[in-house]
Amino acid sequence: MEINSVKAYQEYSEERFTKRIIYKKGETTAFVLNFLPGQQLPLHKHPGTEVYLYVVTGSGTFIIDGQETVVSEADLVHVGGEEELAFNNTGNQPVSLYVTLSKVPNEQYAKNI
Repeated sequence: MEINSVKAYQEYSEERFTKRIIYKKGETTAFVLNFLPGQQLPLHKHPGTEVYLYVVTGSGTFIIDGQETVVSEADLVHVGGEEELAFNNTGNQPVSLYVTLSKVPNEQYAKNI
C-alpha cells in the first residue's frame, strides 16, 4: 500500500501550469496539474489510453473536441484517448486537477513539468 496527499503536489508557478507525478505503476500514471488564473493546458490527445480527471480545487473550462464545458471543485471528467482535450483556468482562484491515464502513450506523458 502507498498513501499520498494531493496537497503535497499542489505546486503553482507564475510562469506556467505545473504537472507533478504522484504514481507511475506499470502502464498507469497519476498526476496533479496546477493552474493559476489565466493559465492553460494546450489542446492535445492521449492516443491509446483513457483519461480520468477530478477537479480538486477551483473552476475552469475544458475544451473537448471543440465543445466547452465549465467544471468546478469535485467534478469528474472522462476523456477518450482520441478526443482532443484542453483546459483553461477561467476562474479567479488556483485550479488543481488530479489526472489518471490508464496507459502512458509515451514517456513524455509521465514527466514533471
